[in-house]
Amino acid sequence: MQIMEPKQEKKAPEKTKWTDIKNSSGQKLILVILAVFFCLLLAVILLLGREYLWVPEKIQEGSISRNNIYAPFDFNFNGINGDRIEVKKNELIIQRGERINKTQELALLGLQKLQRQPKKLYYLLGIILLLIIFAVFSVVYINIYGPKVILKTKNVLLLCILSLFAVVITKATVISSVSLYLIPLASFSMLAAILIGPGMAFMFTVIMSVFIGILTGGRFELMVTMLAGGIVSIYAVLNVRRRRSLTKAGVLIGLTNMVSIVGMGLINFIPLNNLVVRSCWGLANGIISAIIVTGVLPIFEILFNITTNISLLELSDLNQPVLKELVMKAPGTYHHSLVVGNLAESAAEAVGANSLLSRVGGYFHDIGKLRMAPYFSENQNFAEDKHENLSPSISSLIIINHIKEGVELAKKYRLGQEIIDIITQHHGMDVVYYFYHRALGQHSEEKTKVEAEDFRYSGPKPQSKEAAIVMLADSVEAASKSLPQRTPAKIQDLVNRIINNKFIDGQLDECDLTLKDLHIIAEVFTHILNGIFHARVEYPNLNLNQASNEQYKNKELSEKDKSQSGEAKKNSKRDPQK
Repeated sequence: MQIMEPKQEKKAPEKTKWTDIKNSSGQKLILVILAVFFCLLLAVILLLGREYLWVPEKIQEGSISRNNIYAPFDFNFNGINGDRIEVKKNELIIQRGERINKTQELALLGLQKLQRQPKKLYYLLGIILLLIIFAVFSVVYINIYGPKVILKTKNVLLLCILSLFAVVITKATVISSVSLYLIPLASFSMLAAILIGPGMAFMFTVIMSVFIGILTGGRFELMVTMLAGGIVSIYAVLNVRRRRSLTKAGVLIGLTNMVSIVGMGLINFIPLNNLVVRSCWGLANGIISAIIVTGVLPIFEILFNITTNISLLELSDLNQPVLKELVMKAPGTYHHSLVVGNLAESAAEAVGANSLLSRVGGYFHDIGKLRMAPYFSENQNFAEDKHENLSPSISSLIIINHIKEGVELAKKYRLGQEIIDIITQHHGMDVVYYFYHRALGQHSEEKTKVEAEDFRYSGPKPQSKEAAIVMLADSVEAASKSLPQRTPAKIQDLVNRIINNKFIDGQLDECDLTLKDLHIIAEVFTHILNGIFHARVEYPNLNLNQASNEQYKNKELSEKDKSQSGEAKKNSKRDPQK
């Protein structure tokens, strides 16, 4: 495919950076939300973590411990007989549910004396330093990998909610009698990956793993297990399309937890029976996380109006009410949309875009034509032309208005923001050329000026690969119907010319498609259209009645020959000499 360069050199679209939005109100809003988020997280950490890093004030022999208490540092204390007993860092002083004996009481009293205000101050300073480090890490990570994602306020709010839920559930698990290995951090990582994206989910998983380690008394082995399970959960739900795939992800997370638990147990010389029990809890963690995501995901999709691959697959069902209405009122548009969806899906898959979103966007991109279906050529009969008695400007307004109508229908049927974006962007800021040229012909006689801007779509231009691919598929499919000779050479020339014109007109300036992507898309479109408009051999013009009579005669002759040959065999058996 030969793509002509425009007169002015066009640079490849640069990646959005944090500094590019430095003066915008969006950045200020994001900074405020991030500040509020970290302040809330600091308050929750201080509130929930205090009793686990500091020994409770009321210590009495014979009482039942509600928590596992570990030594935060090395220390010594005087035993019952006055002998000096040494305790190592991270050594278990008392187990949850165990009755406190006299030696444990003395150990806890000795630890409490060491943990006075200076220790509390150190704890507070440590939490603040960690939050500062994670704040810097978050800003750098977002600047490199996800500035567009974090600009959406709902994504930041969703991260805040997931983080606070993770902290609260960790608190509930710690004060309960269940194992700490049941903390379902992987479920929150899966939700973040599905609803926001794998990049933000990875950042969320790293930060929350450290915070969970803090909340559980500095349990390094638990933090490693949470981190490993969370990262694997992100990988397990990449491009997930069916809810039953979440069950497979849960099993994979559980196996990962088991491996990490066994690994850390061997390093710390954990007894085999305890290691087996912990491994079983790790496997249960993965299954529970999958169950949580399966039940909670639809709620988040509705509350935050997020269209995931799972909901896209449900929208791809052709029994959707708006599609059934489209096939009855605008059958030409319906079949055009099906072909556009197939073209867009194949092209998106070839260039690494979201093929499912492209296909579903192709199905719904023209639903706005429902209201004025007879005014669009694919729905018109050969004998009628609704635009014959209309001025070109009025006709162009009717054509352009199908974008607005499509957005209203998409909101009515809750198709999601991603589909709405494709509907609004699939024509970009293109000109309705047919009526523009018609207006030029009419006004040339009157010597009045015709502005192309009066016949141009309001945009915006495609902002994503998927919207741009649907735009190209829409134009190519519509133009291919007007080809008088649909030979492979003609189809290839048409595809190259349309993509070239979109590129030169600047319609693809705001999406991430490269020149290499455009070459691949052109090849995919050409291949599929050649298959649609393939040639067939000409069937012979045969009279069916004559053919049936000839077949009947041939059948009678064959049966007569069989009967004669049968009689000859019988006679030969009766008289062998003959």
